[in-house]
Amino acid sequence: MNLPHDLTLAEKASLTSGSSTWQTTAVGERVRALTLTDGPHGIRRQDPASGDALGLNNSLPATCFPPAVTLGSSWDPELARRVGAALAREASALGADVVLGPGVNIKRSPLCGRNFEYFSEDPLISGVMGAALVTGIQSLGIGACVKHFAVNNQETDRMRVSADVDEQTLREIYLPAFERIVREAAPYAVMCSYNKINGVYASENRRLLTEVLRDEWGFDGLVVSDWGAVNDRVAALAAGLDLEMPPTGTDERIVAAVAAGHLEESVVTAAAERVILLGRRVEGARRFDGWDEEAHHELCREAARAGAVLLKNDGDLLPLDPAAPQRIAVIGEFARTPRYQGNGSSHVVPTRLDTPWDALRAAAGPGTELTFAPGFTLAHDRGDGAPDAALAAEAVAAAARADVALVFLGLPEVAESEGFDRTTIHLPADQIALLHAVSAVCPRIAVVLANGGVVSVAEWQDMASAVLEGWLPGQAGGAALADLIFGVHSPSGRLTETIPLRLADTPSYLHFPGQDGHVVYGEGRYVGYRHYDTLDVPVAYPFGHGLSYTRFSYSDLRVVKSGENAWTVEVTVTNTGGRSGHEVVQLYVAFEEPIPSRPRHELRGFAKIGLEPGESERVSFALTGRDIAQWSPARHGWRVDEGCFLVEVGASSRDIRLRAEVAAAGDGQVGELGPMSTLGEWLAHPVGARLLGERMRHVARLLGASGGHSALIELALGIPLVKFSTFGIGLTPDVVAELVAAAREASSHDDGSGATVPQGTRTTGGSR
Repeated sequence: MNLPHDLTLAEKASLTSGSSTWQTTAVGERVRALTLTDGPHGIRRQDPASGDALGLNNSLPATCFPPAVTLGSSWDPELARRVGAALAREASALGADVVLGPGVNIKRSPLCGRNFEYFSEDPLISGVMGAALVTGIQSLGIGACVKHFAVNNQETDRMRVSADVDEQTLREIYLPAFERIVREAAPYAVMCSYNKINGVYASENRRLLTEVLRDEWGFDGLVVSDWGAVNDRVAALAAGLDLEMPPTGTDERIVAAVAAGHLEESVVTAAAERVILLGRRVEGARRFDGWDEEAHHELCREAARAGAVLLKNDGDLLPLDPAAPQRIAVIGEFARTPRYQGNGSSHVVPTRLDTPWDALRAAAGPGTELTFAPGFTLAHDRGDGAPDAALAAEAVAAAARADVALVFLGLPEVAESEGFDRTTIHLPADQIALLHAVSAVCPRIAVVLANGGVVSVAEWQDMASAVLEGWLPGQAGGAALADLIFGVHSPSGRLTETIPLRLADTPSYLHFPGQDGHVVYGEGRYVGYRHYDTLDVPVAYPFGHGLSYTRFSYSDLRVVKSGENAWTVEVTVTNTGGRSGHEVVQLYVAFEEPIPSRPRHELRGFAKIGLEPGESERVSFALTGRDIAQWSPARHGWRVDEGCFLVEVGASSRDIRLRAEVAAAGDGQVGELGPMSTLGEWLAHPVGARLLGERMRHVARLLGASGGHSALIELALGIPLVKFSTFGIGLTPDVVAELVAAAREASSHDDGSGATVPQGTRTTGGSR
């Protein structure tokens, strides 16, 4: 696209910075200012008449949908798309052009204070759900801005810390969600993060913003900074950042840099063009005067139901029958004062707010007697204080008279927020003490949790027959929880993050949150279930886990080759219980190795299906070479190895119902040989082994001199070829150099077909 022909350099420079906290810069009548707004789970549009410089106060009322922690746990992309469309309608009605969301950063540690804004520890879920939300937002012409690019996985020192992470881990864990969203949903904007990546600020990281995002993935939209993330505007523009937010009033530095020859004017022009392109893209947005508040509230209720996860239900304590004569003690301040969203820049002023206590009373039949006791207060700093004896005594008395106790526990708002990380995954001590006391007088207890980040359950869950993880359910969460507790709907959420037995079991435990300005991603690719399942570490609840009020069986797994390194996977799922319900069918690819060289298995597909009792559905997945590939640092690209792998289908990462063995031909590519490539690598290389040819007798002589000792043979195979120049076997440096040149020449003319193995499947049942 072209700029208005008469824009000066100064005017173009002005377009690369905002004019206020939430608006871009206008240039007369030629370029209008655009309004951006926070909105990962609700539009946080400040009142233009009373906004503050930080942009945190006096927001206009909007629907507070469940944050990503809850929406992600629904495993329902179509639901996310509908939520996105609702966000767009409200953004339009409130005068915004761009919604700053979704956030798709990986939950590397359960301690991250902003985990409630992120979907999962797994990049597939994060990418699929994020793409669906973007698609929904942009279906009405409002722009979506995916964030925070990239490796923003903690709040501690977030504006300065360097996330030190290797290329393979970046490519396999921390970048795929962004890549999927860019390629599939074409977001209008991407927001760069505050932190450094391997010592370079994200806002100045040309490798990230230009080479990967634009050149490799094909992104053609706007790159905007997180608010205050720009440290050097000239360096940021040169790296690929288009828009600084909010403004720092430093446009003259851009003009001076161009005049001094430190910055090409074409770079400024390109950034300004992308700002104008964003404006043109949102020109076609549908404009609304308002929205149906009741309909959006009901959508919020549906999302909250879909994202709640039933962790435990011994003896089928839940659901409770609302028509039965019974006495229910509702205990816990969260039943009356609910946690429904996280704290920080995403905080929404809701249009209304349902409480569990009110919703339970409204849903209960005339024969049900409900009593409430707060049990604890929410006034303690970080939510952890000494038990209130009077409140605890009142709660115990109520529980002693009840047939069942619903105990609402969780993390107070002050315990988790943008801006700081948690230091523990334990619930507050006063709440645990209350549960102990209640369990001594009432044997039938269901705990209902409210929290944005994973909390430990190991030390207290034996005191409860049922545990319902409600996360942060948004403004309609009270009614949604009542729907599940009374069985109007069956729980269908599944964990998108492993619940560990203890914090010390988490893969990032020894590295999070770093020190001296650096955080080392020492666990590499082994994030979340990739760590726990590869090492068989016991967990409280595995990734993908979630119970229902019905049961599902899996049968007839078939894997059919559909192309070169491509397969179709099909399985039949049947509702074998007595109630309607939803199952989340999960597809993993697995690699069984005596010594792991990669995660044992990884999620590669999922489908949420609803079935009536006795009903079956055939579920189909597509697998490609990318699904079994690893990132090769040597090639700087994806590598598909020849060999066998397993297709696993099940209900969680540790509830695998069916398996099939599949043979892959690989991509036919071979690594480049050099003088420091080992003898073993030369002999395993189809070109290298051939070129050694006549010199193999020298190698054979060397191996023969070992007397057949396997240890010495292994030693020889591990020696770089050039090092044999000292052994007097003819592999002089000149000969090695000739071999290397010949190998590279031959490889450049190789057809790349490589060896192949027959492709087929072998299906097995069982559970891991």
